[in-house]
Amino acid sequence: MADEDLKLDEFAPEDGALADTFAEDKNAGDLATVFDVPVAISAVLGRSSMSVAQLLQLGSGSVLELDRKVGEAIDIYVNNRLVARGEVVIVDDRLGVTMTEIIKDGDTQA
Repeated sequence: MADEDLKLDEFAPEDGALADTFAEDKNAGDLATVFDVPVAISAVLGRSSMSVAQLLQLGSGSVLELDRKVGEAIDIYVNNRLVARGEVVIVDDRLGVTMTEIIKDGDTQA
């Protein structure tokens, strides 16, 4: 039998569990039970380490050197978990973030 003659049901488990999994149409309405769950979202421009003495010396107009370069993607965290990378944008005179890359599980390398 040639590869193009194979059918998806030939790979399904005998008990039909796979067929039951895909039997229902999935949509955003299926997530309605979690719509009101609060999440903490952080957009991290960069990080820096300093002593408490150095921190206390900072004032208005001080420059804080971060570990990122200008134009480098920022990290987007949801509940302290890296989920995406993005860019800072200006929307109606306010800062915002646009996602440019979704991070898959385990892909947290900088």
